[in-house]
Amino acid sequence: MGWIRSFYRSTVGKKIVMALTGIIGVGFVTGHMLGNLLVFSGPEAMNKYAEFLKSNAAFLWTLRLTLLAAVGLHVHAAWSLTMLARAARPAGYDRQVTQISTFSARSLRIGGVILLVFLIFHLLHLTVGNVHPAFSPTDAYGNVMIGLSVPAVAAFYVLAMAALALHLHHGVWSLFQTLGWNHPHINPLRRRLAVLLAIVIATGFATIPLAVAFGLVG
Repeated sequence: MGWIRSFYRSTVGKKIVMALTGIIGVGFVTGHMLGNLLVFSGPEAMNKYAEFLKSNAAFLWTLRLTLLAAVGLHVHAAWSLTMLARAARPAGYDRQVTQISTFSARSLRIGGVILLVFLIFHLLHLTVGNVHPAFSPTDAYGNVMIGLSVPAVAAFYVLAMAALALHLHHGVWSLFQTLGWNHPHINPLRRRLAVLLAIVIATGFATIPLAVAFGLVG
């Protein structure tokens, strides 16, 4: 186990952990988005999907624990890398010079904070129900309709999905480089994949609170 500790303590090790946990995250949000889009098929389809997940407790808890571990490692690695970067220049710079980078890269840290806060709120809102105005453990469709009918909540969901889009765009692009899967011939494909996943996943999620807010479902 000593080599694992030594590996994770290195900058390269932390970046690889972020890349691998990022892949887990992309896989989860893709599947979660597809499941959530069942809201457009009506209450029966949505509630059957929710009941299917609950009836497979072993699978559901394995998924939850894997995701929890991945998020924990991802956040810790990101925080550790930030601390290492700051420690490397404790006095700061006399003059800040903006480097050439994408907006998604520059907003990565604040976007990550927004997503972490959103994840906690989302679990309390639509999974546990502690901050939901009328949570029902047997009516997932109703929970979505009621929970997202609050304008401020719907707006927060859309904001979080904008942060998710930026996070996915930079994350998908950079994980290929971290894992050594980059080459001039495949870089255009990397770029298109990063843009495609960011747009499709974030838009798929965002359509739900927007549809509820504008009365297109429910």
